[in-house]
Amino acid sequence: MKRSQGFTLIETMIVMTIVVVLAALAYPGYQDFIIKARRAEAQAVLLELMQKQERYYTQHNSYLAFSADAGSPEQAHFKWWSSGSAKSSAYELRGQPCPGQTITRCIVIEAIPGTDRVDSTFRDGDCKTLALSSGGEHTASGAAAGCWP
Repeated sequence: MKRSQGFTLIETMIVMTIVVVLAALAYPGYQDFIIKARRAEAQAVLLELMQKQERYYTQHNSYLAFSADAGSPEQAHFKWWSSGSAKSSAYELRGQPCPGQTITRCIVIEAIPGTDRVDSTFRDGDCKTLALSSGGEHTASGAAAGCWP
């Protein structure tokens, strides 16, 4: 009696079940990795923009507010997205005066996750909005600890 070669339906179903279980276990870790990588990218851009703001301050004796709605050519020097292009970015960036102060004295740059102008599907539920002030204060609007290294 000759047995045919190949896999039975039961063997194939067992392998498929194992693959699905492994994927279900790996996917949350992958999502967490992506969120942390995009957060680190936003932190690096915030630091870069603050350096540009400090250079601007030394030349003009004032910081410069900026956002996606920037109207002046000077504001165009400060990009309002965190990645290579606006649509692929996870965070929208904006610079505004520190609360209770003028723009000539202090600026805070914020990275806001998943707005309509950037990747609106991105969410950072742990840290939410990241902020860096010209006084060196690193903050996050979320409740999680460890949002800044």
